[in-house]
Amino acid sequence: MREALFIKRNRERWKQVQDNPSGHPDEMAKEFIQLVEDLGYSKTFYPVSKTTQYLNDAAAKKYLAIYQNKKEKSTRFISFFKFTLPLVIAKHHRVLLISFCLFVLFVTIGFFSAKNDENFIRQILGDDYVDMTLQNIKDGHPFGIYGYGNEFLSFIYIFINNVKVSLVEYGGGILFGYFTITGLIYNSVMVGAFENMFYNNGLLKDSLLTIMIHGTLELSTFVVAAASGLVLAKSWFFPGTIKRIDALKQGAKEGLIIAMSNIPMLFIAAFFEGFITRHADMPLWLKLFIITVSLTIVIGYFIVYPIHLKRKLNSADSTNAIV
Repeated sequence: MREALFIKRNRERWKQVQDNPSGHPDEMAKEFIQLVEDLGYSKTFYPVSKTTQYLNDAAAKKYLAIYQNKKEKSTRFISFFKFTLPLVIAKHHRVLLISFCLFVLFVTIGFFSAKNDENFIRQILGDDYVDMTLQNIKDGHPFGIYGYGNEFLSFIYIFINNVKVSLVEYGGGILFGYFTITGLIYNSVMVGAFENMFYNNGLLKDSLLTIMIHGTLELSTFVVAAASGLVLAKSWFFPGTIKRIDALKQGAKEGLIIAMSNIPMLFIAAFFEGFITRHADMPLWLKLFIITVSLTIVIGYFIVYPIHLKRKLNSADSTNAIV
């Protein structure tokens, strides 16, 4: 059967399952079995088709709907972070990779631009900030800027400000990703210029060991926030086999889900920056421990776990299709 005919015969049923899914357990199970059967057929005859990808996503969502329907309402929050969010992240891993590559590229550009032009740092960070940091370096307290102000108030301000930035990155996707990309570029270049300032004073190693206490999580949120906006923008440009407006709705929902994953990380990063980073003289082993745990959380939750969960779900789909 040609793919076009296969789509034509089943399009209405797929749309019904997507737009008006049944709430009855038996009907939900029936819809899931039909989707798995369609997925098995599509994988056999159209393995690299967008139809196969669509059916795989639809079956995954139906599987989660059945699973979550068995849970008590009190576990929905856990289910969101255990299943829904990781599967959405897995679906958009390529976008996340693009966001990461852009981040690294513009951090590098910011670093070497600052190296070749001393005024560049001031243009990016501002004269007051640069002068204060250079004075702290002369006074023997290069990271003293993290020690200013009340710890709790600093934590609250940093958290609220970073959440705002993250949501702006997501919302920027509605305008074809323009503000998402420009926001990522600015933040990335700023990080590169900031690190170059310490590099020029022979403090790059100390800077990384101190700033990455909170920066491991905080910089990761830059990448994730940009990815959430790019997912929204992508739904405009590449709607796939569904209507553009439906693709936009789906992209907005999935982009928001990805953006929501930033909130716990931003909370922890703000806590670290407000209460811990200011203690720059803490033991080296403690710094390395915090950085390593933070990096493990990011890689584990945003890369390893989503891949594992997706493979596990695909394996379950294949088993059901065979049965």
